[in-house]
Amino acid sequence: MQVFQKTITVCEDDIDDLNHVNNVRYVQWVQDIAKEHWLTYAPKTITDTYSWFLVNHFIEYKNQALLGDVLILKTFVPVVEGVSTTRHVEIINAKTDQIVVASKAKWCLIDNKTLRPTRIIPEISELFN
Repeated sequence: MQVFQKTITVCEDDIDDLNHVNNVRYVQWVQDIAKEHWLTYAPKTITDTYSWFLVNHFIEYKNQALLGDVLILKTFVPVVEGVSTTRHVEIINAKTDQIVVASKAKWCLIDNKTLRPTRIIPEISELFN
């Protein structure tokens, strides 16, 4: 299973009225890392033909992140079956090694022309291994 990750630093725009990262920002980061992972490994021939549709999303807030914290965003896809995948995202405080946010989301593969669900082809499954 391939783990894709990147590091970010919490900036002023990420902070809410309680002086920690706003929950909406975490949701955006979860979506951003999923998209970046897909676009990094999927060739244009695949991204021109297929897209992902979010079916459901679970997010658990475990710890706070504050201004200036360095966060590691990790994502991986352990389950690929039929027309869907389950993507996991962890946001980890680089200094404390604590998980700040854990997320699981079910994504459905769709054909860009028909906008209908389509079976995940082996070339796509292999991108997540």
